[in-house]
Amino acid sequence: MKRPLLWPLVPLYAAAVAAKNAAIDHDWAKAQKLRWPVVSVGNISVGGSGKTPFVICLAKLLQQQHVHVDVLSRGYGRASSEVERVDPAGGVERFGDEPLLIANSAHVPVYVGASRYAAGLLAEADPAATGIHLLDDGFQHRKLARTVDLVVIHRSDFQETLLPAGGLREPIGALRRAAALVLREEDADVEVELKRRGIEKPIWWINRSILIPENVGRAVAFCGIARPEEFFHSLQKRGVEMIATHAFPDHHRYGDGDIQQLVRTAQTQGADAFVTTEKDFVRLSPAQREMLASSASLQVAKLVTTLRDEAAVLRHLETLLPSGFAASL
Repeated sequence: MKRPLLWPLVPLYAAAVAAKNAAIDHDWAKAQKLRWPVVSVGNISVGGSGKTPFVICLAKLLQQQHVHVDVLSRGYGRASSEVERVDPAGGVERFGDEPLLIANSAHVPVYVGASRYAAGLLAEADPAATGIHLLDDGFQHRKLARTVDLVVIHRSDFQETLLPAGGLREPIGALRRAAALVLREEDADVEVELKRRGIEKPIWWINRSILIPENVGRAVAFCGIARPEEFFHSLQKRGVEMIATHAFPDHHRYGDGDIQQLVRTAQTQGADAFVTTEKDFVRLSPAQREMLASSASLQVAKLVTTLRDEAAVLRHLETLLPSGFAASL
């Protein structure tokens, strides 16, 4: 994502980012503090780095330890301005696609609001309850105080420049703020690049795999995510015979025209199935799902993230959390 014409604006953006961070670091601006610990999961670039699947993975791991955990999210693209708990059966316009996906996959309470602090207060409404908040996409949202900062890295971050000319929200050096970095096992060489830049942080290694139904047949694959090429490549590696692919913009709201286009493609190419992501599936209305399924079977590919060493992650998290909460891990 390079926009050379906007390079003259990069120093202005960099100065604004530095000023915002300095205000927090020097206590010139006070971050709002919730009663429970906040574990932030974020990144330093625009677009997909795998934050949402990792939030789901971490939420499930904490649940396994009998820790009460919830997720606080802005709910990108939602039409509603209400601060509320996500209804897993609700619509994407009200809650946003990622909060819906987390609620349905992790089976934990998810709270959405432009103010993550207000969302956290709603989650803490019971004064007797205790738990841990996972702050989704929170690395730059420093208005809310956090106990732990986890940053998911994508290898492409090292080829990017700052906004608005590139895709970086912050310089690579901002990773020094993190308590731990999250890396995919296939990106082991990125650790060398981090050390070369003087960034030595604990690394939580993750595995990512895609689950698809067997015998999909000839498929039309479509998605509206930040890195569609990774999705299509994963399907190809799993042996899916893709006779056509359609990449829509990230967080794309599907209109009936989009669905009709996909149906025409399937009918023209003689497709047996449509294959899309879980994130896209939640953005399809029931009527749109029915339109697709009337032409070919609608299959959902699930992206699953697992930690290579869960025990080591729990031990590290225990050292980062207040003693009362760490004791439950």
